[in-house]
Amino acid sequence: MLFPAIQPGQTWRFPVSDLHTLYIEECGNPKGVPVVFLHGGPGGSCEPGHRRFFNPESYRIILFDQRGSGKSRPHASLEHNTTWDLVDDLEKIRELLHIERWVVFGGSWGSTLALAYAQTHPDRVLGLILRGIFLARDADVCWFFNGNAARIFPEAWEHFIEPIPEDERDDIIAAYYRRLTSDNEIVRMGAAKAWSIWEGSSVTLLPDKNVVDHFSDPHIALSIARIECHYFINKCFLEPNQLIDHMDRIAHIPGFIVHGRYDMVCPIDQAYLLKQHWENAQLKIISDAGHAVTEHGISKALVNCCNSMLEIVA
Repeated sequence: MLFPAIQPGQTWRFPVSDLHTLYIEECGNPKGVPVVFLHGGPGGSCEPGHRRFFNPESYRIILFDQRGSGKSRPHASLEHNTTWDLVDDLEKIRELLHIERWVVFGGSWGSTLALAYAQTHPDRVLGLILRGIFLARDADVCWFFNGNAARIFPEAWEHFIEPIPEDERDDIIAAYYRRLTSDNEIVRMGAAKAWSIWEGSSVTLLPDKNVVDHFSDPHIALSIARIECHYFINKCFLEPNQLIDHMDRIAHIPGFIVHGRYDMVCPIDQAYLLKQHWENAQLKIISDAGHAVTEHGISKALVNCCNSMLEIVA
């Protein structure tokens, strides 16, 4: 299903501002079709398994950790960290690597960033492969953080709101933001783990201890919680319904949308709405999956989409 594990051929520490330095890696065929992988979160990171969606004989595979994430520095930084900073970073990486046009692959928050980038630079995008669509509207954030998903995962929700006093629970994101930006390291880390474990407990259709353990890692939890909360309290730095309203800019670009039927983090209506505004995209609904890229049906569909994209753009 997935391609065999491979190691990066090259890695870079690339300064994109006076503050932020990104970790970038490249593998696969240097003369292949360029594809850039956009991880989720915001605040997630690239993992070795992410290289395995792409045929290394046919793709030139670029992965990087977004501002404040993974191996990029400074870790979990919120300063100069907006959607549009990340869009600009993508252009800087493309120019650094002397790539004219590339395929953009993004999942969850990565799908949001991919759409924002493509709508800003449509002439630089060969095609889009998107998974677990997150349109970043108020309703999409509220679904997961204002108690709707809690009806499916009441035990996990109870643990999530435990650090927040009852008189602050009318605005969970604001309450968490105060703690995630606290000067008290113990308060910050406690809030970060609770936030990240809530997400990890909800991403798969069936419980997966490995996924929860990944989200529980303190290094990962801090960047995911701080950066996600920072983006959500700032409405992801987008205008209301911006991504759908601007789909006319990229409707001609070929694309694939992969979404789990039982995605409780980013409900499937977002993928369905996106397809309605994107004539040149194919929507693949995975009937036995939630949100996680590691779920079998999701991974298999993504590999197939990457192979199909080669036939379109190569």
